Amino acid sequence: MTLYVKTAGAGEGAPVVLLHGFGGSHDVWGPIQERLAAETATLAYDLPGHGSSFACEGAGPAKVAATAILVDLEARGIASAHLVGHSMGGAIAALMAIFQPQRAASLTLLAPGGFGPQINQRLLKRYAAAADETALLLCLEAMFGWFSPVPQGLAAKLLASRAAPGYRDKLREMAEGLARDGRQGMLPAEKLQALTMPVSVVWGGLDNVLPARQAESLPAHYSVRLFPDLGHMLPEEAPDEMLDIIRHTAGLVR
Repeated sequence: MTLYVKTAGAGEGAPVVLLHGFGGSHDVWGPIQERLAAETATLAYDLPGHGSSFACEGAGPAKVAATAILVDLEARGIASAHLVGHSMGGAIAALMAIFQPQRAASLTLLAPGGFGPQINQRLLKRYAAAADETALLLCLEAMFGWFSPVPQGLAAKLLASRAAPGYRDKLREMAEGLARDGRQGMLPAEKLQALTMPVSVVWGGLDNVLPARQAESLPAHYSVRLFPDLGHMLPEEAPDEMLDIIRHTAGLVR
């Protein structure tokens, strides 16, 4: 089965590729993609093992997802793209840039995975296993910042997306693989340092999944933004602010 991708917009320049986090789908980017599409071509993927890409072979490891998306971009004739990733999608975007730097016109990483060993795997495992709205809502409350309400109906929407046979089992399997002995695998620092395209990293000070202190030792040429009152779910908590950062990093500001 091929990857599912929602495309919108058009343009001659490099398109914007949007990659969601663990347990999400392309829907996370809805308002951001809609506004970006007025300026340029956009592609919002369902990562392997998620949404309509649930049945993709080998779903789970970030390396598998990064390779699959690079293959899909090549098949579409896309020579380079502005890569945007949230959480696990951030780790995947960074890996894509490491694997094929010529394909990454820029990188915008929102609370990305792989930048430090700390990860709240217990919360992510509960999130993966949640089988009713109440359980999902409790997990989401822990993922959003203290001042950011969980959007109405989000828990119900996520629960409905897990109705496919084997979906929740796959999420649980993937959650187990996010860390070993409670520590996540880290992207190679020397390869992150070697990236030369524009890179923006954004973190919420109230992130309860991946702590904001992971942004403290990034390469000096990265642009780093900290939002003290936001949590982990940056695309949903502050879509306007994230859109502005994506546009600036991608050079879409006129």
